[in-house]
Amino acid sequence: MTPDNTEPNPELLLQLVEMKMPFGKYQGTVLCNLPIHYLEWFARKGFPEGKLGVLLQTIYEIKLNGLEDLLKPLKKK
Repeated sequence: MTPDNTEPNPELLLQLVEMKMPFGKYQGTVLCNLPIHYLEWFARKGFPEGKLGVLLQTIYEIKLNGLEDLLKPLKKK
């Protein structure tokens, strides 16, 4: 999202289908493929700082709201 949270950031969405989890139980898993229960754990415990935290929080919100279809066209690239 942009700083004022009014427009989606296409680059952020692209990173969700390309970037892999750098640590933990799901290390090496593409962020958009992380299970919701793992993202819920972060939501309870706190998301990491920085870019990774923003991406994890974004994919959590996408999955929570049933918007995963937004990522389908990006996965095909």
